[in-house]
Amino acid sequence: GMIAEGLIDNDETFFMSQAHQILLKEYKRQEYMIFGEAIFFIFSLVIGIYLINRAYYKEVGSNEQQKNFLLSITHELKSPLASLRLILETFIKRDLKAEQQHELSISGLKETQRLEDLVQNLLLAAKVEHAYKPFKEIIDLKQLSNEIINQQKIKHPDVIFEVNMAPSISHIKGDRNGLSSVLINLIENGIKYSKDQKLIKIEIRENAGEILLSIADQGIGIPEKERTKVFEKFYRIGSEDRRKTKGTGLGLFIINKVIAGHQGKIEINNNKPSGTIFNISLPIKA
Repeated sequence: GMIAEGLIDNDETFFMSQAHQILLKEYKRQEYMIFGEAIFFIFSLVIGIYLINRAYYKEVGSNEQQKNFLLSITHELKSPLASLRLILETFIKRDLKAEQQHELSISGLKETQRLEDLVQNLLLAAKVEHAYKPFKEIIDLKQLSNEIINQQKIKHPDVIFEVNMAPSISHIKGDRNGLSSVLINLIENGIKYSKDQKLIKIEIRENAGEILLSIADQGIGIPEKERTKVFEKFYRIGSEDRRKTKGTGLGLFIINKVIAGHQGKIEINNNKPSGTIFNISLPIKA
C-alpha cells in the first residue's frame, strides 16, 4: 500500500511539475495546429469545389447560350430568305395583277429590311465587343428620337406610341449610329415582348447635366434575377424551344456596350401593371 501511495505521490508531483506543464502546452499547441490545418484543408477543399463547379456551370451556360444563338440566328436568316424565295418564284411562275405585284414587292422589301437589320446587329455586336470607339459628333437627340419613332410608327402600325419629350433638350456629343441602334433595339424589344396591349411609352428629359431617356412597355417583363444577365452576349430569357419570339440575344448586349461607351448608365425597372422600363442616363458633356 505504501508503495502505491508513493507512486500516486510521484504521479501527482509529476503532474504538478513544470516539465509536465511544458509537455502539456506543447501537446495542446500541436493539437490546435492539427485542428487548424484540418479546418484550413476542409475550407480550401470546399472553396476549390465551389470554384470548379462555378467554372463548369459558367462554361456549360456559355455553350448553351452559343448553341441557342446559332439556332436563333439560323432561324432569323432562313425565315426571310424563304419568304424572298417564295415571292420571286411567284413572280416567275404566275401572271400577276398590278395590285398583287405591289403587295408582294412590299412584302419582299420588309423581308429585305429584316435581313439588313440582322446583319447590322451582327456587325455592331462584333464591333462593340472588342473595340467600340464611339465616333462622336454633336447630336440633337430629340430630333434623332423623333425620326426613329416615326419610322417605327410606319413599321408597326398596330402599336400605340406615347411620346413625352421636354420642350428643349441640350445637344450631346455622341455616336449617331450607336445611339440610333440603342433606340431602335429598345423599341423593337418592347414591341416584341408585348402581349395584347402594344403600348410603348418614350420619355426624354434633362436633369443635372444628364439626358434621361426612358422606354417602357406593357410586356411580359424581366424577372429580377435575370436583369444583369440580359446584357450578356447571346443571352435570352428561357430556353430556345420554349420561346415564341424571334431574336438573337444581341440587342441588349449592344445597347449596354454603346451606353458604356458614352459613359452613361442603363437600368431595368418594373412597369405597372406589367412590363419593363429601361432607364438610360447620358452625360451631356462626356
